[in-house]
Amino acid sequence: MIDYDSELRRHHHAFLRALDVRPRDRALDIGCGAGQTTRDAARIASDGRVLGIDTSESALRNARRLTLAAGLHNVDYLCGDAAQHPLPPASFDLAISRFGTMFFADPVSAFSNIRRTLRPAGRLVMMVWQAAHRNEWAVAIHRALVGDDAASPEPAFGPSPFSLGDVPAVEGILRAAAYSDVEFEEVHEPVYYGRDAESAFRFVCGFSTVMDVVESQPARERERTLERLRDVMDANAARDGVWFDSRAWIIRARCG
Repeated sequence: MIDYDSELRRHHHAFLRALDVRPRDRALDIGCGAGQTTRDAARIASDGRVLGIDTSESALRNARRLTLAAGLHNVDYLCGDAAQHPLPPASFDLAISRFGTMFFADPVSAFSNIRRTLRPAGRLVMMVWQAAHRNEWAVAIHRALVGDDAASPEPAFGPSPFSLGDVPAVEGILRAAAYSDVEFEEVHEPVYYGRDAESAFRFVCGFSTVMDVVESQPARERERTLERLRDVMDANAARDGVWFDSRAWIIRARCG
């Protein structure tokens, strides 16, 4: 079965290497989803504690089940929005996020709220997508949806998966939120969509952003769109599964 963690299997290894979690750290995992990053951080912070926060209670139910099965006792989960939730101030040594910070409506305010939860020497480490045009999966899916090879996958405005892809803009956001020593590390790894084209097609059709577009189309156009999506998955199928090229940033910063 393909899920978000399976999709990001290669990114996850790069992210863990970048975290530099220490045994006594108290860490906050922003947008933790089903808690893979939360649990892996907790295994390293064996004498510390990790809090995973996410807006999806269904994802957190799964996270709690998996954490119990793993026998981890230094993990907590909270349903809330890290952009504004009143977390205890100066409580964490480290704030982490694997693709969980790109949808803040007001990123300066959100990162300021996260900054308040960090101790004076606290660190922020997050992984975000680079610009949409640098991500093959975004370009291919978008063109399949709109049926236009010239169409740009870049959103016109507002929060999106790619809202933190521009280096100068992110530096400005983080400095405005009182962070310093902002660093960017490129991660060039593919995303995994399934063992074959049909598995990948079903996985992609589970994306709310995809189905919102498909369901808004007239029936005849909907059929053509789904066929284009199948063709894209088939074109990217290899012996070891369906992969799409992608580029991300690991962004590190310190309390300013």
